[in-house]
Amino acid sequence: MSKTKRVGAIALAAALGCTVFAGCDLISTNIEKDYQQVIAEVDISQSEDFAEGGKYAAYSDVVSNTEITKLDMVAYFVSTGYAAMQQNGWTYYDTFAMISDALVNRAIYIQYAMVYLLDNGSDADGTKKYSVDDFNSAVADAKDSAEHDLLAVQYFLTDEERARAEYNTRVLFNNTIDTQEESIIGTSESDTSSDTVRTTPTGVDTANDQYYDSAYRVYTGSNALSDCGTYEAVEGSTTSTRTKAYNNFIANLLSNNLITTGEDVSDIESITYYSIELQNAYEDILISKMSDLFEKQAEDRLNNTSEEGEQTVIEEEYDKLLAYQQQAFEDESTFTNALDGMADDSFVLTAPAEGYGYVVNILIPFTTTQSNELAEPDSGDPNGNKFKARSELLRKVRGTDQRGTWVTGGSDYAFKYDASKFTDAYTGGDENRDYLFFEKGVEPDPEKGERRYERIPNYFGRYTYNGRITERDDGTFTATPDRISINEFITEMNSYLDAASSAITKDGDGYEVSGSYVNGVNDAGVLVSIGDDSESYYKQAYKDYYSTNEDGTPDFGSVDYSKFIYYAGKVDFTSGGKTSPFNANELFLEGSAENVAYSVINELSFAYNTDTAGLNTYLGYSITIGKTDFVSEFEYAAQYVCRQGAGSYVVVPSDYGWHIIYCTFSYLREDGTSEEDPIVPFVYDDSLKDVEGTFSNLFYETLRADIVQQYQSLAQTNAINAYESCATVYEERYADLSGLDTAN
Repeated sequence: MSKTKRVGAIALAAALGCTVFAGCDLISTNIEKDYQQVIAEVDISQSEDFAEGGKYAAYSDVVSNTEITKLDMVAYFVSTGYAAMQQNGWTYYDTFAMISDALVNRAIYIQYAMVYLLDNGSDADGTKKYSVDDFNSAVADAKDSAEHDLLAVQYFLTDEERARAEYNTRVLFNNTIDTQEESIIGTSESDTSSDTVRTTPTGVDTANDQYYDSAYRVYTGSNALSDCGTYEAVEGSTTSTRTKAYNNFIANLLSNNLITTGEDVSDIESITYYSIELQNAYEDILISKMSDLFEKQAEDRLNNTSEEGEQTVIEEEYDKLLAYQQQAFEDESTFTNALDGMADDSFVLTAPAEGYGYVVNILIPFTTTQSNELAEPDSGDPNGNKFKARSELLRKVRGTDQRGTWVTGGSDYAFKYDASKFTDAYTGGDENRDYLFFEKGVEPDPEKGERRYERIPNYFGRYTYNGRITERDDGTFTATPDRISINEFITEMNSYLDAASSAITKDGDGYEVSGSYVNGVNDAGVLVSIGDDSESYYKQAYKDYYSTNEDGTPDFGSVDYSKFIYYAGKVDFTSGGKTSPFNANELFLEGSAENVAYSVINELSFAYNTDTAGLNTYLGYSITIGKTDFVSEFEYAAQYVCRQGAGSYVVVPSDYGWHIIYCTFSYLREDGTSEEDPIVPFVYDDSLKDVEGTFSNLFYETLRADIVQQYQSLAQTNAINAYESCATVYEERYADLSGLDTAN
């Protein structure tokens, strides 16, 4: 006998109410009956592939007829379709046609996935993992068609995958109830911060999609919060607010006919709608298993030796891209455009000349009052420049930790760290500096199990708030930053870099930090060190900022921009067996010297930088050789550190304030090579393609992801196209929805 099921394609957002159709006469007032209409049916076992002699004949009884209801369609519209309609400018007709196709295609693919796994699923040793007999045994005790459908998909999942699906479903319910509760709390508590929240690093609160907590439960208010595993209640939650939120949630389910009469709503996991969402979660993982199979097939193609020689396909792709770029980058505009667009999936493998690179710019600005003072003329300078007056103002500039709004701006990212857990927290010797940020993303690796949240990439996470965070009586916080001079900032930067070096875990890696106050460059173009003498910088006369004629007099027609450099520092990387002291191939490798140093600078930028456009850039600002659009002092200094190489930094002023300019990466030839040799800092090594964070891994993942996506998409499309004739769609049953354009 043919079994029947409903597609569980309803997102929980739909439970918040199908209000988009309010006031529309074409929507039936008898919603419950109207929504029960079947608008499509799918049964791929009707295909010739399942007939006697067909390739899937042995699995014909495994496939169940799938019914898609009008409720599925409306719920999809509320949760997803309406937003797509607004974004793409679609009509209602176009939108509901898309929804119909999406629901039908999902049903086809789920049925195909079960059959495909029965036919092709095997262990590493080639042993078949699934059989019809085992499948039938798994679904034999089903009490009804809904439970049969759940058990049918569950059969193809491991215990871990089932646990993850259950966890994801419970998270989905908690998130929806959280939204209700936050609304309730918000109506009774109106004190919200007006602070503009500072930009947070990319990757904050990124959940690990492989994580699950078997003890995690939906918190309804009637159960104990302590019995809900790792679930975290919303801020301000009480038993009363949670119970009210849960009741509102249940009321919305009832109003949308997602709970049937007589169901025990005190047990959230016993209601029909929970089973529907759990079915969705199972199906999502089943689709993911199919994707993994197709991914493996695509990867095998990438790793095969190419027809042209002994290289793998990926190695040939690297050589082709390098050769193309070496030719294309002879056009400077082509190269600079590529430089601006470099990312984890868009590498610039070479450069036409040395000196191009990237810098992080940490700007510690003048106050408004200081900027107004700077606008006054600089007496004595024949060109009217204000270099001397500016140097006197620079002494008064103070930097402050900008991260206060990460605790006062509505989202509380700060935490008072446990010194036994965060043993390497940097406090600058001040025991009262006891707050860090983003605990979920910077905590040390758990002793067992997967991380619940991904580690924030390229953010070291041990620099304590430089100031005081104080909790008020009402539970809110104030953040008062200390004001530090440029010399104090330099000390903080160098000391934090020194302290962080202990976190380098790659064998043979390390770095040393050094620096000095300077006074221009000598005839060889090398900065002149003046040790710890920072005072001489402020004693320069206006003529000292200009080049010198042969007779020793100042050349007021030529500014000497080297004289603006206040301090120069260097992170000297040790080789560790590398081909060069700084290894660009390991810049994003966690635990490498290169990544530790870059992560420290990135964190300090989030702490002090008022140039917010420079936050969350790939490697900072791209720096070209020759004339740029940057202010002259910044241009000179940025080009200087790029010529010195990654790890070099200088402190230099402009009319905006102090700039700390750190070179994260630059294109330089290795020592001992000639000017005719190409500049190739990124080298693909097939043996490192699985070492996460290496260039080889990033390059491999970029091509792999593109090829895998195409392969998976083609496989899914082929499956859907092969069985689309096994779907019957009753368009007249949702004509009132697709005809809303005319009705309105």
